[in-house]
Amino acid sequence: QVQLVESGGGLVQAGGSLRLSCAASGSTFSISGMGWYRQTPGKQRELVATISNDGTTNYADSAKGRFAISRDSAKNTVNLQMNSLKSEDTAVYYCNAWRIGQFYRNNYWGQGTQVTVSS
Repeated sequence: QVQLVESGGGLVQAGGSLRLSCAASGSTFSISGMGWYRQTPGKQRELVATISNDGTTNYADSAKGRFAISRDSAKNTVNLQMNSLKSEDTAVYYCNAWRIGQFYRNNYWGQGTQVTVSS
């Protein structure tokens, strides 16, 4: 099992920046990659950014050019630097870790951290 704890959410004005962090514990040796998703009321959880063990990153179109994901494998942390924030970035942000085996994929989630961008 993998446990994830997020930090760094809060209230920020439009155009500002926030940095989210996520610390993983437990069976971290089995993690294949980590990332961030977000969700607003009444909508499905959506991808923000992911980073695999080989360093490959993937961003939602809405995050490209504004957000940057990074990972410290030695510390089992993943960070999301969010710049030029917009009101539409307001959401609960969830840290994700995944583990891929030959016949399975396991997903692990943090409890979420609220990001509110005021216009």
